[in-house]
Amino acid sequence: MLDYNEIKERKYIIYENDPYEVLSSQVTRKQANKPVNRTKLRNLITGRVVENTFHVSDKVHEADISKREIKYLYTNKGEYWFNEIKDPSKRFMISENVLGDKVKFLKENTEVDALTFTSKDGEAKASKRSSPDASEEAFREKIIGIKMPIKVELKVTEAPPSIKGNTASGGNKQIILETGAVITAPLFIEEGQMIIVNTDTSEYVSRVDK
Repeated sequence: MLDYNEIKERKYIIYENDPYEVLSSQVTRKQANKPVNRTKLRNLITGRVVENTFHVSDKVHEADISKREIKYLYTNKGEYWFNEIKDPSKRFMISENVLGDKVKFLKENTEVDALTFTSKDGEAKASKRSSPDASEEAFREKIIGIKMPIKVELKVTEAPPSIKGNTASGGNKQIILETGAVITAPLFIEEGQMIIVNTDTSEYVSRVDK
C-alpha cells in the first residue's frame, strides 16, 4: 500500500479498479488544513488522463506491472505489430491508444519493454483454471503500454533550408523524422542528420556526433 504522499511520478497504482500511471504529483498544504496530494493520472488501459486529489487518510495499492522484451516490426493501417524476442514466430498487434504518444518515435526493429498487468481478480480466476466455466481471457496478462528509452537517435528526413545568416539569431523550425514524427529543432539542423530526441518531452536534445 502507498500512503497519499508516496503517490509520485512514475509510480503505477490501482485507482477505481484500473492501473494508472502517476504523471505528476504535488503535496500542498493551505494554512491549518491537512496536506493533500494533487495528482494527474493516466489510465494504462484506456489512456484517459484524470486529475485526483489524495488526502492524508487515503491509501492505494501499487499496481503489479511486469515487463517483457518485445520487438516492433511495422505499422499497417494504424495497427502496430510486434513479436516476442524469445519467440519471433509469436506476432501480435497493439493498438495506438495503448502505445501512447511516444510511439511516434518508434523505429522498425526496435526492441522495447512491454508493460503487462494482471488484475487481482484475474489472478484469482487463474487459480480456478480447472473450472470449465472459467474464461481463458480471465488469466491472460494484458499489455497496457510500452517502455521506451528516454532518449533515442533518429534521422531527419525533412528540414526547411536555413536562410543564410538566420542561424545566428537562434530560433527554431519544424522538422520531420524518419518515423514521421514532427518536432521543433534549431535552425541549423539539416536533412539527413542524426539527432537525439527526448521521448518524454518530444523535444530536440542534440545532434549526434559523427
